[in-house]
Amino acid sequence: MRAQLLKVSKGADLSFSVRRDRVPYVNNRWHFHKEVELIHFRAGEGSQFIGDSVKRFKAGDVVLVGSNLPHYWRFDDIYFDECSAASADITVSHFDENFWGERFLELPENSALKTLLNNAKRGIVLRGVTRHKVAGLLDKLIGANGAQRIVLLIEALSFIASCNDIEILSSIGFNPISLDVDSERIEAVYDYTQKNFDRRIELKEISEIANLSQNSFCRYFKSRTGKTYSQYIIELRVGRACKLLIENRLCLKQICYESGFNNFTSFHKYFKMITGKSPLSYQRQFTGG
Repeated sequence: MRAQLLKVSKGADLSFSVRRDRVPYVNNRWHFHKEVELIHFRAGEGSQFIGDSVKRFKAGDVVLVGSNLPHYWRFDDIYFDECSAASADITVSHFDENFWGERFLELPENSALKTLLNNAKRGIVLRGVTRHKVAGLLDKLIGANGAQRIVLLIEALSFIASCNDIEILSSIGFNPISLDVDSERIEAVYDYTQKNFDRRIELKEISEIANLSQNSFCRYFKSRTGKTYSQYIIELRVGRACKLLIENRLCLKQICYESGFNNFTSFHKYFKMITGKSPLSYQRQFTGG
C-alpha cells in the first residue's frame, strides 16, 4: 500500500470529475490526492484503509475522503478471480475544495460545508438514510450536464453536512504526511500482513520484511500509522470476522480460528472492543436471527 500522490483527471471542460468503475483494481493501492473523494460502492466488498482506520467495506457504503488523506480499498480476492461471477461497481467523484471559487466556503451560508470538508480530512462513512440519499444523488450526477452537476454535488454535500448519521474514521492525531515517507517499506509491510494476518506473525518475521531491527520496526510502524503493529493485526482479524459473520456459513468457533484468533476469549474481547457489539449481536443485525 504505497502512499502515492495521484493526479486525478477531470477533463478539459469540467470543473470536477465523476465516473463509474466496474473493475476492482482501479487505484488499487495506498494513495492520496489533493481532491476530495466521494465514493459509493454499488457492488463489491473488501478491506478499507483510510488514514489509520481499518474496516470492512461492502455494497451500499458511501465514504467521503478529504484532501491529501491516504486511502486504499482492497477488494476481496474473489473479485480478481476470472472464473468468479463476483463483480465490482463503483461511482466516484473527485473535486478540489475550492473548485467553486476561493470565497465560496467563506460565505456564512456555507459554514456547515466548510466544517464538513475539514472533518473529511479524517474520512467519513455515511449511515442509514444519509447513505441512500447521497448514493442516489451520485447516480444522478453521472448523467448530469452543465450547472446541474454543481447543483447535485452541493446538494449531496449539504445533506451530509446537515445530518448526524455519519462516522469519522481516522483518529484525530493521525498525520497523513508521515505515511508518504519511505512508502515502499510500509507497502511491503501492509501487503505481507494482509496475506498472513490469519496466522501468528512473529515480530522478527515482519521486522525482516521491513529490513529493520525489531525495536526499530515497532517505532517505525507506530510513527507511520499511529498504532502498534499488534493493534493493526487485531483490526484486520476483526474485519475478517465481520465478513464471515455476515455470510453466516460458519459457526462461531470456526469464525474465531478462520479470522486468526487463537481462543474465544480474545475473539470476544477484541471484537467487542472494536465493533461495540458481541459477535452474535453483530451477526443478528444482518441476519435477523
